[in-house]
Amino acid sequence: MKRLFLLCFLLCITVAISAKKKSVWAFCYFNNNGQDGLHLAYSEDGLNWKALKNDSSFLRPQVSKDKLMRDPNIIKGKDGLYHMVWTVSWNDKGIGYASSKDLIHWSEQRFVPVMAHEATARNTWAPEITYDGKNDQYMIYWATTIPGKFTETASAMESGYNHRIYYVTTKDFKSFSQAALLYEPGFNSIDATILKDNDRWVMFLKDETREPAQKNIKIAFADNLTGPYTKASAPITKNYWAEGPTAFKNGDEWIVYFDKYRDHKYGAVSSKDLVNWIDISDKISLPKGLRHGSIFKISPKELKKLKQL
Repeated sequence: MKRLFLLCFLLCITVAISAKKKSVWAFCYFNNNGQDGLHLAYSEDGLNWKALKNDSSFLRPQVSKDKLMRDPNIIKGKDGLYHMVWTVSWNDKGIGYASSKDLIHWSEQRFVPVMAHEATARNTWAPEITYDGKNDQYMIYWATTIPGKFTETASAMESGYNHRIYYVTTKDFKSFSQAALLYEPGFNSIDATILKDNDRWVMFLKDETREPAQKNIKIAFADNLTGPYTKASAPITKNYWAEGPTAFKNGDEWIVYFDKYRDHKYGAVSSKDLVNWIDISDKISLPKGLRHGSIFKISPKELKKLKQL
């Protein structure tokens, strides 16, 4: 009897410790035009999301002439800090950067002029950060249009934007490499997000082609974070216009969220092999008005503090 009691006690302790260590998901995003800054939501199952702080701003934008905070992307670095980058303006040559220990108190915001060396660069949209453990550095990447480049995919529609994905690397978010082309898929492309998949890297990105319209999410792979990346796959999204993918792995299942921006709602697809995709849009729920952001892990302890705000 005593032995049975001891086994039950140890099992309860194990379950309690496991529950304590279990991570939850956070979704950083913006509302409207990004003028009020950073919003956060959380989920314990990766499908149902609740806004934090009554869906009010955690950080108001301070940099660039437009002072916007669109397309926020947050990762937790090897230094234990949360590092965030975002789009500061529709037409600027740099991005915003800030860091935080707890997602509540943030460092001074900085403008990072990643495309200042390109005299005609029109924009720097939807920056993201991925950590490269092999080289112990971070890669920041985004979409930019440089007039006169990639003329074979140029179009007069949609203000003549013709994007490609560019990047810099950094070890400390203070000094950065010279910006370089990361991916040339042969089409107008934006909204890249890159994750590790065992020994390879997987990039999700939007095919922004307008004539004939694509407006869908595709995938490419690489052995090294900085490439070269393979030819883009067939679309993993259906006959709706999709943008702003953010992906994560929930158990053995990949889930990709994206903005069905013409329909003014979010969608999601899932896959266990990154080849065959199932639309699970009817299984998700998100805060009203949530727009392009990214999903990352936080601890239950961190969530508890965020819920108290």
